[in-house]
Formats: sequence, structure tokens, C-alpha cells
Amino acid sequence: MTGTGQSEIIIIGAAIVDVLVRPASEEVFHTGSYGAEDIRMSVGADALNEATVLARLGKRVRLVTVLGNDRTGAYIIRHCEEEGIELSEGSLRNDLVTGINVVLVEEDGRRNFLTNDRGSLRKLCLGDIHMPFPESAKIVCFASIFVFPGIGAKELRTVFAQAKKQNKIVCADMTKCKNGETAEEMSEAFAYIDYLLPNDEEAMLLTGKETASEAADVLLHAGAGNVIIKCGKAGCLVKNQEESYMVPAKEGVKCVDTTGAGDSFAAGFLYALSEGRTLRECAEYANECGARAVGVMGATEWL
Repeated sequence: MTGTGQSEIIIIGAAIVDVLVRPASEEVFHTGSYGAEDIRMSVGADALNEATVLARLGKRVRLVTVLGNDRTGAYIIRHCEEEGIELSEGSLRNDLVTGINVVLVEEDGRRNFLTNDRGSLRKLCLGDIHMPFPESAKIVCFASIFVFPGIGAKELRTVFAQAKKQNKIVCADMTKCKNGETAEEMSEAFAYIDYLLPNDEEAMLLTGKETASEAADVLLHAGAGNVIIKCGKAGCLVKNQEESYMVPAKEGVKCVDTTGAGDSFAAGFLYALSEGRTLRECAEYANECGARAVGVMGATEWL
């Protein structure tokens, strides 16, 4: 729908609008009104955040998502046109309402979400992902496993297997598993993933382990080639069959808003990977992007 058609990186996942409130307080439920310091609207959701960061870093990106044919969807389309993000064909659907999240950001940067379950946030299905992928793309990234009820291990395997058949680098992020899924159950999909990018809480929940290192071992056993676990203030853990090490986080970072920090981390990793940097250099740059993201309000405002 937009862009040059010569995408370097394909991002698959959700695209919505965020309304961010900071600081949010439960006091509003007692007083009826509460004076927040900052209320703003911006684009959001994992895939659109990653695509936005990558586009601003100079990459040609194709976003595979679904949007409602409404004003909110038009807002996202205009954003993609302005940023040079190519939207895949069929993104706009008359049967959907484009998702809007209200993001309540606490004083320390932690956030809570109000989501519209009837919106487009979780509506992507396998049929919305057009394959084969463009030959120009070197990387295919599924922005968050477990976001979409219609895309489980079997569907992910189809997507990832096609990408590998075309000699693409396969990357994936995840959110918290929602139906008691296990790493073993996901192994048919994980076997095709070159770089898996969960955070520590997500990785431990999926594997049933109590440390990020133990969780990484299980994810490697399930088939992932490299596991990079985001560990917040501690940085990130990098682990594969040959090596394991921590990459420390940037020092002196003031946390304003953690919204989209993991997405900026993932985008930074993908950018460095596309530039041919080493695994450690990719992790270091990912940490830098995540650190810059938490220092401002909104998921992508640091660029």
C-alpha cells in the first residue's frame, strides 16, 4: 500500500494507537478527576513500534498487519506513509475496528494497559501473511508470539518454514503465553527461529524455570538457534549452543516510561543484524536502543 516495494526487513504483528497517561494514579477513582502531567496519542503495538524504529534508522521495512477501515486506521496509514513503512496488501479490513490501548504509566515508568478485545490488536491470522516473501527482504521477524489467538505453533511453523525456504533470517519476539503453552509445544515453530528475543518474565513463564539462564537452555533445546533474553536493568542474556554471556545495560538511565522499550530493543537488534554486526554488537546496540526508549514518553519518541 505504501513504500518502495524493496523492503529489507519484514515485520509481522500488531499495529494500534496508544493513548498514554503519565503519571496515572488510582486516585482518579476516588476524586473523579486527576491532573496528569502528560497525556498524548501515538502509534503503538509491537510490530508497528519495531517498524517505526527501523524506518527511522534508515531501513526499508514492510509491515504485515491488519487495520480497521476507520479514522484510527487512517491515522496509522498516514504514519506509515510519513515514515516510509510499506504496508502489505490487504491490511485494511472493513470488518475490523482498529485497536486503541490506553497506557497508564506510573511514576517509576511501569505501565498498565486498557485494551479493546474487539479491536484489531489480536486479529491477525495466517491468511493475512502473504507468502512467499519479497526476495529483497533478508530478515523476517514475527513481532510477538502469543499475541494472536489464530496464530499458534502450527501457523508459526508455516510462516517460519517458508522464510527459511527462501533463505531469510528468522527472528521472533514474544509476549506472555496465555493458555499454558510450553516450550516443548512450541518446538515445531522454534526449530526455524534463528534469534528469539523474549524478556526474562516471558521466558520463565513459558519454560517453567526460575532464572533467565535456565529458561534460555530450555528454549535452545526447543530449537531456537540463539536466545537473547531482555533482563531490564541488568541488560540482556545471550545464549546459544557455543556461548553464554550477559551484556550489561547502559548506566545512568532515568526511566520515564517503559512502553515499547522491548520493541526498541528488538528493532535495534534487527538493525545491527541487518548491518552484519556480530552477535555481541547486536545485543549491545539493542540495549542502547532500549535504554534510550525508556528515557522518554511513548514507544518510539526517542528517535
